Amino acid sequence: MGILKRAISKDASAVSMVLDATDIVNKIESIHKTSAVVTAALGRLSIAASMMGYGLKGKNDSVTVKIDGGGPAGMLIAVADEMGNVKCYVQNPVVEIPLNSIGKLDVSGAVGTNGTLTVSKDLGLKEPYCGMVPIISGEIGEDIANYFVSSEQVPTVCGLGVLVNPDLSVKCAGGFLVQLLPFADENCISVIEKNISEIKSVTELFMSGKSAEEIALDLLEGLEPNILDSNEPVYKCDCSLERTQRILSGLNSKELESMAREQEITEVCCNFCNKIYSFSSKEILDIKNLKKCVDKI
Repeated sequence: MGILKRAISKDASAVSMVLDATDIVNKIESIHKTSAVVTAALGRLSIAASMMGYGLKGKNDSVTVKIDGGGPAGMLIAVADEMGNVKCYVQNPVVEIPLNSIGKLDVSGAVGTNGTLTVSKDLGLKEPYCGMVPIISGEIGEDIANYFVSSEQVPTVCGLGVLVNPDLSVKCAGGFLVQLLPFADENCISVIEKNISEIKSVTELFMSGKSAEEIALDLLEGLEPNILDSNEPVYKCDCSLERTQRILSGLNSKELESMAREQEITEVCCNFCNKIYSFSSKEILDIKNLKKCVDKI
């Protein structure tokens, strides 16, 4: 379970959001069996997606954040709902590369910098909103901030951090977003710039004993902030037998018939939680026959 706090300045011109996601990223490592650098990369993306999801208004809204930079980790995807609950997937969960020039996990090296960050928001409309920006660092935090500025015209600062133990478990993980509304004045901007310049890294803040609430208020220090709201997001996959059946029904009849003929049991594994759904040959043929009936209607 994560701890998410959102604060707002007295004049409502600036908002900060902080997520303590240590439990969530430990769950990610446990499910996906990621190496240290991939845990850091996938954890950062998932933390960002969770905070972006919590900013959505509709009950069934969701956001999908995908980064594909051409690095050895391959494509990374995180999906979050309006409560900040998140699930994620990485193409290559185990990547072993040297530490970066300052002796830390080389997230940028694992993700790559030759590609794009894509954000897709399902807001219950006919078509999802989709924004795409070039990757500028591969460290993910800067890329998320660049997305907000370039695609949504919202001045944003994003900090993300994941500290991995030698046994690959997660010691600390979290992130923050600070965003300005259009009517923010120069004083507000100056105060936030000062706060950001003086603040420690995300992992240092949490390791020092700071709570998500304290960090959210510190980010807006000097602007008379108050806590706006809070939540406890979790790692949550919404896969189900019915959804898996719908995916199979999307295959053509020949593919389903071949599948039923070649193996007695067909197993479908969810990329987000590794749960396996098993279907007998008869069940596969039933899906094929139902598909035929629907197609005739």
